[in-house]
Amino acid sequence: MYKLGYTQGVYDMFHIGHLHIINNAAKRCEKLIVGVNSDSLVQQYKNKITVISQEDRAEIIRNLRSVNECVIVDTLDKVQLYEKYHFDAVFIGDDWKGDERWIQTEKDLKPYGVDVIYLPHTPNISSTLLRVEIPRRVDDI
Repeated sequence: MYKLGYTQGVYDMFHIGHLHIINNAAKRCEKLIVGVNSDSLVQQYKNKITVISQEDRAEIIRNLRSVNECVIVDTLDKVQLYEKYHFDAVFIGDDWKGDERWIQTEKDLKPYGVDVIYLPHTPNISSTLLRVEIPRRVDDI
């Protein structure tokens, strides 16, 4: 069990896949910090305008029993975040395993003794899919 875990995401809108990652991460650490990507980071990283504001996404996360702390972050740099929060592990969906950025993140965090833990990704759900599916369902009503 890790003393302090960190997971980051909730890029656009909160969905069941995010909840699964958060709850799964919380089972593996004494305290869990969840980073919510700021609206400006989502714009920069995903080139999208958020559907749900950073404040609203953070409020949803703060109200989850499994979350000890929620922070709004402006960077994807996990070393920079480690220097601020001093976590023992970073949790991310296993759909990112083998991704160039996460391989580099593992290397970057290794000198600090931080593990990158890949948790099961919830199939058939993503903010990108929801952006397409929600308007279709609304139009069908």
